[in-house]
Amino acid sequence: MTDILRIVSALRRPRLLVRAARFALDAYDRQRDLARVLGEAALPGQAAVLEALCDSEAAHELARRSRATTYDAALHVEVLAAIMAEARHLPPREPAIR
Repeated sequence: MTDILRIVSALRRPRLLVRAARFALDAYDRQRDLARVLGEAALPGQAAVLEALCDSEAAHELARRSRATTYDAALHVEVLAAIMAEARHLPPREPAIR
């Protein structure tokens, strides 16, 4: 789980994509959107869902950076919104002991 949290918190994307994803976040409905975004019916566990979303987002980011003709900005925004929504439901991180 910690690895997923680290990956999600390390995401750095263009401001416009992030703002669009935050806007789409209000309309995010897990039951409706998750299967469409991932192309799968259900995944076992929160970590598996976030891992699949991060893999999908990485593919979208690669397509965006390489200026691929198959890049779909709207779907990229939906995946980012799904990551944000799913990350909200993760258990809080324990503070580091010093």
